[in-house]
Amino acid sequence: MDDKLLAHHIAERRTFAIISHPDAGKTTLTEKLLLYGGAIKLAGAVKAKRGRASAVSDWMEMERERGISITSSVLQFPYRGLSMNLLDTPGHADFSEDTYRTLHAADGAVMLLDCAKGVEAQTKKLFRVCRQRKMPIFTFVNKMDRPGREPFDLVGEVEHVLEIGVYPVTWPIYRGATFRGIVYRGFHKDEPKRVYLFDAGRSGVSSALQGSEVAPVTVTGLDDPALVRELDDEGYARLLEESALLDEAGDAFDGDRYLAGEVSPMFFGSAMNNFGIEAFLEAFCQRMPPPVAREGSKGRVDPLGPFSAFIFKIQANMDRSHRDKVAFLRVCSGRFERGMRVHHVRTGKAMRLANPTTFLAQERTIVEEGYAGDVLGVYDPGVFEIGDTLTAGSNFTFEEIPSFSPEFFVRVGMIDPMRRKQLKRGLDQLSQEGTIQQYIPERGGDPILGAVGRLQLEVVKHRLKSEYDVDARLEPMDCDFVRWVSREDGTELDLLAFDRERVGIPARDVRGRAVVLFAGEWQLNSAKREFSGIKYTETAFGVAVNSDSRK
Repeated sequence: MDDKLLAHHIAERRTFAIISHPDAGKTTLTEKLLLYGGAIKLAGAVKAKRGRASAVSDWMEMERERGISITSSVLQFPYRGLSMNLLDTPGHADFSEDTYRTLHAADGAVMLLDCAKGVEAQTKKLFRVCRQRKMPIFTFVNKMDRPGREPFDLVGEVEHVLEIGVYPVTWPIYRGATFRGIVYRGFHKDEPKRVYLFDAGRSGVSSALQGSEVAPVTVTGLDDPALVRELDDEGYARLLEESALLDEAGDAFDGDRYLAGEVSPMFFGSAMNNFGIEAFLEAFCQRMPPPVAREGSKGRVDPLGPFSAFIFKIQANMDRSHRDKVAFLRVCSGRFERGMRVHHVRTGKAMRLANPTTFLAQERTIVEEGYAGDVLGVYDPGVFEIGDTLTAGSNFTFEEIPSFSPEFFVRVGMIDPMRRKQLKRGLDQLSQEGTIQQYIPERGGDPILGAVGRLQLEVVKHRLKSEYDVDARLEPMDCDFVRWVSREDGTELDLLAFDRERVGIPARDVRGRAVVLFAGEWQLNSAKREFSGIKYTETAFGVAVNSDSRK
């Protein structure tokens, strides 16, 4: 392909994730972006009632039942000549590892805040991941149609708690205590300001039904006399005063600091009622960068170079009728063609990727080509692992995605011994997805599952029953954490020695790496006194491990 044409296609890509604390409205915002992008005609409320459409991005049965996002969804749609790749992530802390992996595939993030609650615990954790990756971050303050905190207070909290600069691109407008619209300030002080007034009949009312369609809006300027009638004298005076204060006291927008993740453009609105969504999308398309070079094991990988990609997610049983397994890959450079042969770096083997698909959650469309920035699904015959690198032939790897130490552990007991094969297949697939971590005791016996949160264990039990027709008994264990273990000199480790000395439960993870489950810090310290020359690690990367500083 001609280099100019390749550059043109890549420049059209925008790949981003939405991060938030649970119940901040993340999945609702996702639906509304699809609505304004024309990908759907009617947005579904997340907490769907009988007879009402449910969220497109929540495709798993349990997600629809509970009204929460359990697994990351990939949603692709065109908007104003751009190809948007939206990665909808779980907000619940119990699924933070899935969110962490998904953020590896994104070039930027939208941080969603509840106007009444501000910066919450899970938001802080996910923001730190974005900051480590130096990703550009947009901030959208949601639920402005409900009672909440003063906008200046929210700006100050983001700057103080997250230690990031804030540049308000839009600002809320009120009539009394009622949210009536936003003023679009733009990114430069000399840019003409636009006022978006929302239908007065919708203001002050949160309704999933009226929010299912694009909201009617009136666009005007700050000097329009009609604003006085719409906002009353007090509301109009407040608008002029706050607008002047932002211009005079606020810093100018710094594009370089924004791209480095040091300044966040801030927007206000209501995803439920579609207030402020269009202005946000317009600014987002202007400022969200296209794919950039990524770090590889042999240097930075130019998006205009030969094809390369990495696997960041594996999902089994998206299509129940076929019992298939899909590997999600992020294209990092070059052009992908249907049926092309690629080099699987970890195994050293060549393979053909026959039917690449794009997604609108569970709905799939086979595509003929993809470019840097795109997220594609490919059939996984059981050879892919999270973090695998695929190339056009080069032998390098992208940054590996770590496994973290879980906090909750259970033994899996069989209720029906005749379903043992189905249980093994289910646990193997779910652990390959990263839904759960599975450990096989070195002395044999029932498998052990580790999870970051208790809800993960509920999901596993539910999916074993619904997808593999297996009833499993999950028995809690008296374990606090797990450590990957290896000898410092690289020689073979006597893993069963931990069992003989009763200083932990020795096992192996799904990649065959040695691990030990400990009942607490006291038992880890006992193991360190008992055995010398052993590394204990909290995270594992690929086939190697990362040393624990408390060694």
